[in-house]
Amino acid sequence: AFAIMLLATLSFLGMGSQPPTPEWGLMISESREFMFRSTWTILWPGIAIAIVAITFNLLGDALRDVLNPRTD
Repeated sequence: AFAIMLLATLSFLGMGSQPPTPEWGLMISESREFMFRSTWTILWPGIAIAIVAITFNLLGDALRDVLNPRTD
């Protein structure tokens, strides 16, 4: 999850991959000028980043609980 957030942040700041590579952070960065006319161009990549990060965190917690049964 940290890697996904880091890559999205770097792409948003312009230090990650460059166009035409599809990156969520780059999509948000390129959509800033259309933010008030079409909010979904920022909304959907942001939601995708959040869902993937939360999913990886929950998966990691579940694996930790399954593989380490000694902790309460």
